[in-house]
Amino acid sequence: MTEKQKLFADEYLIDLNATRAYRVAYPSVKKDETARANASRLLTNANVKKHIDDRLEEIHNEKTADAQEVMEYLTSVLRGESTSEEIVVEGCGDGCSEARTMEKRPSEKDRLKAAELLGKRFGLYTDKVDMDADMDLHITVDYGEDDTR
Repeated sequence: MTEKQKLFADEYLIDLNATRAYRVAYPSVKKDETARANASRLLTNANVKKHIDDRLEEIHNEKTADAQEVMEYLTSVLRGESTSEEIVVEGCGDGCSEARTMEKRPSEKDRLKAAELLGKRFGLYTDKVDMDADMDLHITVDYGEDDTR
């Protein structure tokens, strides 16, 4: 992969605008149609595509919560172990007030919501019907008296 192709791929990852990325990597191209067509062609280049896919995977791994992280967070809220910061306004006399930050544990409502989400995840709230049936299907069509079929 050339340096310009790498620059194109890295620029493309900023906002997924291939035309803009192509213009950054190849500033001598002035026409929109040319930049658009060449950018589209570059996106199908195996090396460029692999570089983009690899970077997207890195970004995904660094920034995206996985199922385990979500479950651990919901569990910590359910158990009242997590804290959040809230801004409160306190009076300080003579009609003045000031804002300050304080840590707050999950409310009963927050804990109940976490329990609900965890319960849904584990299928605790579904009515399960286990039906094991062996039957034949017979369809009868009644055409009425006027039909001579």
